[in-house]
Amino acid sequence: MELVIEDAKYFKSCVDAIVNLVDEGTFEISSEGVTLRTMDPSQIAMVDFSLPREAFAKLDCDAKRTVCVNLVDLNKILARSRPQDKLSIKLDEKESKLVLEFKGESKRHFKLPLLEGASALPREPKIVFDATLQMKGSAFKNMLHDAGLLSSHVILQADDGEFVVEAHGDSGDLRIETKKESMESMKLGAKSRAMFPFEYLDDMTRACPEDASVSLHLKSEAPVKLEYSIGKAKLVYYLAPRVESV
Repeated sequence: MELVIEDAKYFKSCVDAIVNLVDEGTFEISSEGVTLRTMDPSQIAMVDFSLPREAFAKLDCDAKRTVCVNLVDLNKILARSRPQDKLSIKLDEKESKLVLEFKGESKRHFKLPLLEGASALPREPKIVFDATLQMKGSAFKNMLHDAGLLSSHVILQADDGEFVVEAHGDSGDLRIETKKESMESMKLGAKSRAMFPFEYLDDMTRACPEDASVSLHLKSEAPVKLEYSIGKAKLVYYLAPRVESV
């Protein structure tokens, strides 16, 4: 098995989007590309990552492989990538290690121990959402950061042609209203309102490029589905709501 990525820093940005939420995970590698789906330790959030074959300069994998690694350690290694570095990833089955080779002005090899992975993938939630909206990553992140100033929880609401973000805390209250016309798109079947932990929403969106489109799928008192792309990589997150106290 060998994967080659022309831009090592690009792969680092992909792993950033996963490691913000989980410390370890199992990559599934096949001739179609690389995927990872896992729950965070608290079991309230899920990340579903996919990087298709076209994103690789080379993808040599004759049979489906699962590779479980410590993502924090992997990210530390990827952080050492330099501009113009090409990244090659191989499996050393004898030593049970993942071999990362950076090729640039010099050639550097890192070996990362493999971990025992979970036997079953978590299932993707089957939810019929009542509202779907799309906006720039920078816009949604700014809304979250405003809310995070006042509360550890954020209310997301879609209603009557507008998207509303609310936060209520001891130090104050916030309400942001964005009309449908100001967003990239908005489809509303029914009013949707749910409350979520700010910290998780922040972790899920931190790696989102400012100019990327973020899609939010909402339903009252149901998990939110949040998705965006980093180049050819696709990230899908689910986050369970917190029941609002009346």
